[in-house]
Amino acid sequence: MGSLENTAVNAILRRIRARRNAAPANGTRPIQPARAAVPARLRAAALSDYDAITELKRRGGIVVDPIENWERLWVRNPAVELMPGLAIGWVLEAQGKIIGYLGNVPLLYQYAGKTLTAVAGTGFVIDPEYRANSLTLDSAFYRQKMIDLHLATTAIEAVGKLAVAFRSAPLPQPDCDAILFWVLQPYSFAQAVVKKLDLARPFAGIGNVLTTLVVQSDKILQQRWPSQCASDLEATEVGVREIGEQFQTFWEEKLNEGPRMYADRSAATLRWHFEIPGHKGTIRVICCRRRGDLVGYAVIRNDVERPDGLKRSLVADLLAKKDDPEIVRALIVAAFEIARRAKSDILEVIGFPEAVRRVVSESRPYLRRLPACPFYYRASDSILHRALADSSAWYACAFDGDTTLIP
Repeated sequence: MGSLENTAVNAILRRIRARRNAAPANGTRPIQPARAAVPARLRAAALSDYDAITELKRRGGIVVDPIENWERLWVRNPAVELMPGLAIGWVLEAQGKIIGYLGNVPLLYQYAGKTLTAVAGTGFVIDPEYRANSLTLDSAFYRQKMIDLHLATTAIEAVGKLAVAFRSAPLPQPDCDAILFWVLQPYSFAQAVVKKLDLARPFAGIGNVLTTLVVQSDKILQQRWPSQCASDLEATEVGVREIGEQFQTFWEEKLNEGPRMYADRSAATLRWHFEIPGHKGTIRVICCRRRGDLVGYAVIRNDVERPDGLKRSLVADLLAKKDDPEIVRALIVAAFEIARRAKSDILEVIGFPEAVRRVVSESRPYLRRLPACPFYYRASDSILHRALADSSAWYACAFDGDTTLIP
């Protein structure tokens, strides 16, 4: 880069670091010190609590999902059959009002030829004056019996500390807190960066132009986009409802490659997972075939504009036969094209084992760190818990937990 670009980049980075130190991560409001504990009653949540919990979520400033998604998570969930009677979550009540909530999503995992029952916390929220009661909700979550695996999938530091307090461990998969991303629309990306810096009006326009030039120049000079050499692989695009027998066969073959902790990806579970009521974007499935046989797939979630002004596409899931780099490369190239056609501003990759991330990194994506580890686990069996401390035991990505289950 030239001296002008270097100066602009350094100024932007200094401003971001200064703001990061002065404000809480992710633009969230600072947590006020909890007042003295206020008596609150814990009970199991019910589907009929939807309206009261929705209002609580709105007060807490977190994502609200439609009632249809509740029915999907706790009525039509394929995992429900193996966990009958499981609570859908818990609420705290005080003075006849719901003031705290933690959802409890049942999931299935596969490890070493065994089907494991798992639960993931979701939608944790509590009114500020009752935060001293937070442990009550977490305690109910971790006290559940007959559950093989407890999961906490969030990038909020406070939730991570609570998970550790209940003997959970951070995911050992390398760089699980690092998001890889490509910039598809430099000007929109520049606008979001400058908006975050909160520059005065006369300087905002200049900042947009300079940042756009920097990003566009860097993208071209560093060739920050996926590319693929000629191969015998064919990538085609289908809808979620077209996930069928070939996916089931591929999944069963994938499980035979060796013992790894996989979230269940049977054809029925994949369809359930990605048919998301209330999701305003699009979800597309990439099939990678060699001589007609399915050897890999990826699911791309194209979201609408976020609060930061960016329209994001996400590699929500990806599996390749034996983690073959050529297959991964073909899937990432196709994902990039889908995100470009969707007119997304960025394409993100979250998680995945080292072998997959190595191929993704060939395309020189940018990297940003989450403010906290996004994944904690606790296995009920102590032998299994110790085995999962090995990074090679996991295949974790945005498909795990509740990350891509919410609109």
